[in-house]
Amino acid sequence: MKKKKSNEKIPGPKARAFVKEDTHYISPSYTRCYPLVAVRGRGATITDIDGNRFLDFSSGIGVTVTGHCHPEIIAAISRQSNELIHMSGTDFYYPSQMKLAKKLNTLVPGNYRKRVFFGNSGAESVEAALKLSRHHTGRQLVIGFLGAFHGRTLGALSLTASKTVQKKKFSPLVPGVFHVPYAYCYRCPQGLKYPSCCLACVSWIEEELFQHTVPSDEVAAIFVEPILGEGGYVVPPAGFLPALKKICRKYGILLVADEVQSGCGRTGKFLAIENFNTIPDIVTLAKGIASGLPLSATVASEKIMDWPAGSHASTFGGNPVACEASLATIKLLEENLMENAKSVGDYMKQCLLDMQKSHRLIGDVRGIGLMLGVELVKDRETKSRAIEERLEILNLCFQKGLIILGCGANSIRFLPPLIISRSQADKALSIFNDALSHVEEKGK
Repeated sequence: MKKKKSNEKIPGPKARAFVKEDTHYISPSYTRCYPLVAVRGRGATITDIDGNRFLDFSSGIGVTVTGHCHPEIIAAISRQSNELIHMSGTDFYYPSQMKLAKKLNTLVPGNYRKRVFFGNSGAESVEAALKLSRHHTGRQLVIGFLGAFHGRTLGALSLTASKTVQKKKFSPLVPGVFHVPYAYCYRCPQGLKYPSCCLACVSWIEEELFQHTVPSDEVAAIFVEPILGEGGYVVPPAGFLPALKKICRKYGILLVADEVQSGCGRTGKFLAIENFNTIPDIVTLAKGIASGLPLSATVASEKIMDWPAGSHASTFGGNPVACEASLATIKLLEENLMENAKSVGDYMKQCLLDMQKSHRLIGDVRGIGLMLGVELVKDRETKSRAIEERLEILNLCFQKGLIILGCGANSIRFLPPLIISRSQADKALSIFNDALSHVEEKGK
């Protein structure tokens, strides 16, 4: 995918100089994956400051679902920018917020009227859901899952259980948060043969947690990613989310689906939880909802979203330009992008499963639609994690013109824009295959 001279190194001289200067001005807390200095994006392609081109199978971390600079998104932004850029929807009214809220009413499952709180980021949508669930239920405790990522603001960080570095030196966090195991069969000694054992993660909440540690009548909500994202792109067994919803109903607990990474058409449906025939009580959305503009939405029934004026607000949340970009994004999703996500995603998953047969490093392939994960192992019998090998593969892919990211301790995620074609998928898979072969040969 690169457009460069055969003897030119990646990153190029301009990128290397830029990265060096960046260290003097930008917070070192940012987790830069590669020395990629992006200056232009079109479709699934990114061009860096030295003119090198890359296939972007990260979608700007799951954001650019319609690809970079889609003409219909640009047109929507331009039209709204010429009329009204900002007027703060928390204090005044404007049409684009109402139009988007009405549209989300039709897309988020549940045969009842819903209300929407607009924010700017995934963390904000989770914060809103946390506050709303406490306010509505009058309860103070919440439950999350090990491996989950919900954001880095203090409340969202309290729910996050992905990496300790994200919490180190930030305690005390928001109290009253408890974490339980997420359904994950691959590392279970019984393997994938007995998915019912993963449902034990749900029954454990009722039979152990509620009996010994957490009073069930003080739990406001259970926060769950329908597909575990940062934790390794783990797809739970079919019965996991329905069983979780059943426990929530039994004890008057709200089920919050964090769809920040998995939603907005990525799995071939607007929400990932729709693949599991489960209706959540609250949904959090961000990332792909506006194709690159900052926007998030916390969606709940009007019965649940019953907090009074002044309880919660966001100055920039639901900005009119972002709302119009979101409406244009949803239009494209409904026209063909969700269907493309399913068809190309199914194709890619089968290719990766075929690749697994000839690559010892691939321990597991999982995912739905264009949310695919490959777990790398040193040994399939012991399932020991190939952590160093993953880093080498990611860097090799970058050198060869493919941008992909890690997730979990030793997995790689394929998170491309939903516009990608099979030929682009083939190119990405070919680069990945070559990188795998190189690392495996080196490790012999």
